[in-house]
Amino acid sequence: MGWSSVKIASFNVNSIRVRLPIVVAWLQKNRPDVLAVQETKAQDGDFPQEAFHEIGYTCAFRGQKTYNGVALISRHEIEHVEFGLPDEPRDEPRIATATIQGMTLINTYVPQGYLATSERFRYKLDWFGRLHKYFCACFRPSDPVLWMGDLNVAPLPIDVYDPLALEGHVCYHPAVRRALAEVMEWGFTDLFRKHCPEPGQYTFWDYRIGNFFEKNRGWRIDHILATAPLADRCIACYIDKEPRAADRPSDHTPIVAVIE
Repeated sequence: MGWSSVKIASFNVNSIRVRLPIVVAWLQKNRPDVLAVQETKAQDGDFPQEAFHEIGYTCAFRGQKTYNGVALISRHEIEHVEFGLPDEPRDEPRIATATIQGMTLINTYVPQGYLATSERFRYKLDWFGRLHKYFCACFRPSDPVLWMGDLNVAPLPIDVYDPLALEGHVCYHPAVRRALAEVMEWGFTDLFRKHCPEPGQYTFWDYRIGNFFEKNRGWRIDHILATAPLADRCIACYIDKEPRAADRPSDHTPIVAVIE
């Protein structure tokens, strides 16, 4: 691996064009090596890559109008870029895989699921199963792999503001928690929980419901997960709430990991 220390971040921006001033300001202040972005909501021709080139970053992205969209924004060369899962091209705006500085980075925007009784929730569960097969077929747990993004799952009771009331929600449902756990058992460590065991730490606060951010009624559904070669070298992982408090914010905020 061609680095001594690397800072990796993930951020569901909920429209890259609307949130561009927030994202650019955050990059300039924090200077991560890589920012994985989800829910860009921009067709490829509308992705504002020049704004990132101007501050020293290069981009790889795949998007569509109004929904989905993923991007990798990096200070280093982005190599071997692929979009989508091998068995279904329509997943392209939900997953980007690339090599950066000798690491494999997999940026995912997992389906939300709508309702637990819906076909969209079944699709979400199937998506985790297909992702598991992808990891098994293409990588080894001994490889330096980072899997990150908006996974639309809060894994533990401490990852939601009210686990009793929210039990059965599509992002805190026993079936989807099991689905995530099964993928993680392939060989991933939750970097945030490695460093931060405390409850009340969230990456998402619904702004359709008043004062959820101010009251810290949130969810931890954005994650950075790593195989052992990277997890063992991770010295910090934290959530930066500052962008969520900005004007016209995303309903998510960045999560950051530092690996040495």
